Amino acid sequence: MPDETDLLVLRKGTHGTPIEQYAETLRERLPDRTVELARTPTAERELIEDARFVTGMTLEEELLEAAPDLEVFACAYAGTGHLPLDRLRERGVAVTNASGVHGPNMGEHVLGAILHFTRRFHVAERRQRRREWRHYKAHELQGSTVTIVGLGAIGRATAERLEPFDVETIGVRYTPEKGGPTDEVVGFEDEPFEDALARTDYLVLACPLTDLTRGLIDRETMITLDPEAVIVNVARGPVVDTDALVDALRSGWIRGASLDVTDPEPLPEDHPLWNFGNVQITPHNAGQTPRYYERLADIVVENVRRFDEGSDELRNQVVP
Repeated sequence: MPDETDLLVLRKGTHGTPIEQYAETLRERLPDRTVELARTPTAERELIEDARFVTGMTLEEELLEAAPDLEVFACAYAGTGHLPLDRLRERGVAVTNASGVHGPNMGEHVLGAILHFTRRFHVAERRQRRREWRHYKAHELQGSTVTIVGLGAIGRATAERLEPFDVETIGVRYTPEKGGPTDEVVGFEDEPFEDALARTDYLVLACPLTDLTRGLIDRETMITLDPEAVIVNVARGPVVDTDALVDALRSGWIRGASLDVTDPEPLPEDHPLWNFGNVQITPHNAGQTPRYYERLADIVVENVRRFDEGSDELRNQVVP
């Protein structure tokens, strides 16, 4: 990579949006810096040899070993579990993520899913396909209780968008003493969490996948929920026990589910979840937004400037 290159962009894009848009956005935001796009595997291997600051969706360990001068990797995803984090730590490479980028669009996705089930648009869609003019009963969101598991950027954005609807909100987080934008905040302890579930009309999952949250929404959880409750999952598929969810839908333990993520994922063509009329499935699409690269660039540009100034504190830093 030429000596004057300040930022290297790796070739993988996301959400079907060309990576060139990301590189161009960074160039516009950093007119006094040189932004290089490695558009091919060969270019990545060659350009990363002298790179100090790199951004991209992923960084394979083989490519990392070809970057002896790397000091910062700005991951373009909110999650970093796919990265060789142990090796990055050993190398002393600072890692940042894209936390916060998805807040607005995923908050809107959750709100849309809730309104979909509140006004039962799935019933209307079926009757429209049949050209059947027949009334059906719907619900009101006002007065409902919405429990949001995870109060990161997505959970907070969801709570903010629910404010005008006159609902009660319960937030669930690891450290409830920190509070949050919801009317009430509880932890994952058995009794407080179970009590929240028993009062829930809409259960929104917006938490990271951890040992604690894997299988969190299991058979006992679904039995605890009110039969009129709806589950909205924009977290990760394994947060929900899929077999238990299928049983819950078949047995009428819950009213329905909106799933942007599934376990397994992609959902196999022959999976029973496809056939439920009260299940809304989107293909891990809640993160889609035309402003993804723009919001990501906000984080990266700030960190480029901090890096140039010799700061040890980077925005969204997950590995010191």
